[in-house]
Amino acid sequence: MKPDDSVGGCGQCRQELPFEIGMAFQPIVDIRSGSVFAYEALVRGGGGEPAGAVFEKLEEGMLYGFDQACRVKAVETAAELGVAVPLSINFMPNAVYQPRHCIQSTLAACRRTGFPMDRITFEASETERITRQGRLIEILSEYRETGFRTAIDDFGSGFAGLSLLANFQPDIVKIDMELVRGIDGSGARRRILDGIMDIWGGLGIQVIAEGVETAAEMETLADAGVALMQGFLFARPGFRALPAVTWPESGSA
Repeated sequence: MKPDDSVGGCGQCRQELPFEIGMAFQPIVDIRSGSVFAYEALVRGGGGEPAGAVFEKLEEGMLYGFDQACRVKAVETAAELGVAVPLSINFMPNAVYQPRHCIQSTLAACRRTGFPMDRITFEASETERITRQGRLIEILSEYRETGFRTAIDDFGSGFAGLSLLANFQPDIVKIDMELVRGIDGSGARRRILDGIMDIWGGLGIQVIAEGVETAAEMETLADAGVALMQGFLFARPGFRALPAVTWPESGSA
């Protein structure tokens, strides 16, 4: 398939953004071992401005270039910081017009910086409306074939749900923070978590709980078998830095 500049092809992917971006890093921790399992790269403005301020600057026609720039910046900054664990990078499925071609800038960044490509996990958010589920599966399958790990972010808040998992099993699923929030005091949330943990365990999918903010939430998640967690309880994102992790006493190894 020859890339077509007229439909968001190579030309738009190569366009330089009219504003600077940077990356913040938030650890994903393993409460069983008391170690950092991975870092997620989160887009920020060049001066550390929040993601919302960055997205406000996006105009029609910038989406492809923005998606590519974020991937490259994440790899470059992770290499500079000496990230020695897996790196999660968010991508926009609707900004991928040809998976094999659109991954080339990421591969080039890995070669240029020496960052191991097999250490990268690509996260697709379930909250982004995908016009065709088959298209997302095509992208994730191509990334897996290339050697990357795959993840579904914000699971439970969007449009794909269990039907996506029936057709494609990613390496990782991240539980949306809306299910995590207050789970220690909600029998309904806990029963839902128990059910999906049983499903994911049977499919061989790793589970990460995101948005963990209290020790009670952490303990309830741990009781349900969740070992990998991410949230302000452990660390806030560090702009161009790897923040220190706070280990709640009951969650220490």
